Amino acid sequence: MATRDYESAPVSDQLGLTGIITGLVGDLDDLRAGKISVNDAMARSMIAKQIFNGVRIYLNGTKLLSDNAIPARLSKGESA
Repeated sequence: MATRDYESAPVSDQLGLTGIITGLVGDLDDLRAGKISVNDAMARSMIAKQIFNGVRIYLNGTKLLSDNAIPARLSKGESA
């Protein structure tokens, strides 16, 4: 399996983590300004927690698969 190029295509961009973090910052600002309730802020943070749990599972799964991957062999007549 080819090694992932994290410089040109970070997994955080693929999964939209920047938007989630930006949203949490906005929620904290809104909470401090009194625009949302404590219950709303807690609910949003719990949703973000579940998203990050999914990201953790995704990253662990991709690492497991790449660690166990066996390179494919070329058949006769194919070139690299």
